[in-house]
Parts: sequence; structure tokens; C-alpha cells
Amino acid sequence: MDHSVNALLGAVANRLAHPDIAPAQPAWPVPATPRRATAAERRIHFATMTEADLDTVHAVETSAYTHPWSRKHFHDSLLAGYPAVMLLGERLPGERPHPTRSDDRLPLGYLVAMPGVEEVHLLNITVAPAHQRQGWARFMLDALVLWSRGQQAQWLWLEVRQSNLPARRLYEQYGFNQVGLRKAYYPAGALQREDAVVMSLNLIASAHTREAAP
Repeated sequence: MDHSVNALLGAVANRLAHPDIAPAQPAWPVPATPRRATAAERRIHFATMTEADLDTVHAVETSAYTHPWSRKHFHDSLLAGYPAVMLLGERLPGERPHPTRSDDRLPLGYLVAMPGVEEVHLLNITVAPAHQRQGWARFMLDALVLWSRGQQAQWLWLEVRQSNLPARRLYEQYGFNQVGLRKAYYPAGALQREDAVVMSLNLIASAHTREAAP
């Protein structure tokens, strides 16, 4: 069982033992509009992920990955009170929302994080396949960084498959550094396992770097 699932199950157990503890309700900032024109044409907003969204989220998850999170992973994240948000966009002329939502908004992506002491652990960040390569992953990272700094976090952590070179390149360009390797962390099919690259971002140093940039 990997670290993220262990932490998730522990938080769920704590929530069940203390039902009077209210789940976290993060106020998600909206960063500057993505640079690519294709991503900037639609109005967007963040919405807190709820139980009513789980069918939609799981449909996106299974279309995006060969080894997706289960619906229960998302359910347990909400039960644990983890920050979980969806990035929704207006439907452009000629587009058919998939999966469909009652409000006709497009699920562009979502993320789930786990707060800790002066740190935040990114558990899942996903862009719907139809909207990839439009700047939304970086956009959601921007939002997560802003939110994390608002929680006085100093570090942002994540794991990524060793074979996922596009994601690793994105994180490296964003300022994350590789700090370790988790052996046999991810399932890889046919009873195989794949290593995870552990990466971290110093939120204090990265803020100073961006402020100093021309």
C-alpha cells in the first residue's frame, strides 16, 4: 500500500472517530489567465468537489489514466476533509460536454491535496484528455501554490511516475526538485510495479524568485 493511500485511510479513520470536525473548505484563488489563447477563450472557475461530482470525476480519471484512482479514493478524500477542487469551464459553441454536468459546464480538470504541518502534499492533479496541452495543469499548480502559501505552508510535495516524462518536465520547469525515489510505488500492470520520483517545491524560495523575475 503506498504512502498516499495510507495517509488517506488514516485521515478517514480520524474523521469517523471525530464526526464533529468539519471538513476543510478552502478558498481557491484564481491565478492569471493561462498564456495560450486556446485555454483563455472560455470563462472558468474553481468549485469544491462534492459527492455529487464523483461520477463525473471518476469518468475523467478513467479516461486519463491506465491505472486511475478508484471512485472510493475520491470519496475517502472528501470524507477526510482534504482540499479537493474541480476546474470548470463554460462550454464553447459546438462543444459537447463530456462527461455531461447538469450545469452544462465542462470539467477541465481537478486536484486533491493533503495539508500537513507547514507543507502540502499533492495527491492527484488531472486534466481531462480533451483539454490537455492547453496550460491547465500549470494553471491548477498556480492555484495550489497560492492556496498553500495562504495556509502558511513552506513546502509542496508530490510523486510522479518515473516513466511520465511530460509531467516530470512540467514540474521541473515549474521549479520542483527531485529529492528521492519510492521503489515499486505505482501499479504498472501484469503484477508489475513502477518507481515514483519524489519532488518538492520550496514555496518560500519560489515566491522570492518570481518576485525578482523581470
